[in-house]
Amino acid sequence: MTTDSATPPAPGPGSALALIDDALARPFPAGEESEDNGVRSSGPGHHLLILRASRDFWDDRSLETVEPAEQEIEEEFSLLASALSERWGEPETVELWPYLEEDGPTPEPVSQLSNLAGSMQVWRLPDRGGRWLGLAVGQADPEFPIWLLAAVGEDSVLPG
Repeated sequence: MTTDSATPPAPGPGSALALIDDALARPFPAGEESEDNGVRSSGPGHHLLILRASRDFWDDRSLETVEPAEQEIEEEFSLLASALSERWGEPETVELWPYLEEDGPTPEPVSQLSNLAGSMQVWRLPDRGGRWLGLAVGQADPEFPIWLLAAVGEDSVLPG
């Protein structure tokens, strides 16, 4: 997932909720088909969205630069998680690091998420066709932006 061809939305839970609602309503691509517009990637059984991105840290990885960016993304995460919990109740925490240790292939979007974040908050949405919604904060490498991520996937991908 890249951010070259599109820009994540402006801050605020309202715009993020609109993107999430769109992803929940959007069908998954069929077969081996996949899409990536830089802010949303989709494939069989999943959508992954960058809801918010900090600046990158290629030129400056000092604490004075990184900490405010982390705090801003974490605050947005908390606001959005609260709004989602009002809709669907308290989420469960799913640890993502164990997926990195699995021998076989990990299904998407969990494979991408496990390379970006250590855990995610998950709401299971049986009224949405057996889908789940995940919310995480992740970063590909220390030089890259910090991302607020949302994922929509099929229930069969997650244990429990």
